[in-house]
Amino acid sequence: MKPMTLLLILSMLFADAGRSQFSENGGAGADYPAFQAGEWLKFRIHYGFLNASYATLHVTSDVIRGIPVYHVVGHGKTTGFASIFFKVDDTYESYFGKADGRPYRFIRKVDEGGYTKDMEINFDYQQGEAVLHDKKNEKKMKFEIGHSIQDLISAFYYLRNNYDSESLVVGESIELRMLYDDDGIFPFRLKFLGREEVKTKFGKVQCLKFRPYVQSGRVFKEQESLSLWVSDDRNKIPIRIEADLAVGSIKADLDGYNALRNQFRITMD
Repeated sequence: MKPMTLLLILSMLFADAGRSQFSENGGAGADYPAFQAGEWLKFRIHYGFLNASYATLHVTSDVIRGIPVYHVVGHGKTTGFASIFFKVDDTYESYFGKADGRPYRFIRKVDEGGYTKDMEINFDYQQGEAVLHDKKNEKKMKFEIGHSIQDLISAFYYLRNNYDSESLVVGESIELRMLYDDDGIFPFRLKFLGREEVKTKFGKVQCLKFRPYVQSGRVFKEQESLSLWVSDDRNKIPIRIEADLAVGSIKADLDGYNALRNQFRITMD
């Protein structure tokens, strides 16, 4: 089984291609933008009884093709005892517009126990296409994208700034169009399950709970094998992820954070 890293899981969970456009202050008419340059998140991943790895997401500011963008770098790596059995060293990068939230460049470099990929996708909205460069196999592919598309990383930040938690309805789902690999554009669906309180190392956090629909068989045990808890505040950051895999189970918890845009609501007993 090819491993599903936390970075891939995190990025697939957050997206909504059908909301309004971003305003200049960083959100789609949002009074309180969900993130800012400098934000840093760290997650601790457990595979069964093993403390398998850590993953981080870091936001900075940049300019690409003359367009002000956020540049997010996600990095995941196995550590300690787990690295003896399976070494993972993955990096994902996304450049997406500060004004419109659309991805302009996506980079994926993975090394998972000998399975490697080195890809770059450049999005051209004037031409309505994306060009994927598979650097490992020296080939290029073009995809028609229209005006509604996200990559794995940009989707996470796009949704954080665009959904209204008060309008979520239990049992209803949202969908998006996503491009991250040479498999092409695919639909992704996420169902809202309700609100729950989650105990963390920082204290108790009120959360929104979601169920992403995933492909069963290769990595996940069933289509509904994955659960996600997101802070029910203005930051909307992942707090916990649990998944039943084809072999074993995985759990990820927020382990550290810095430079959050808004107050992190934590209840201490």
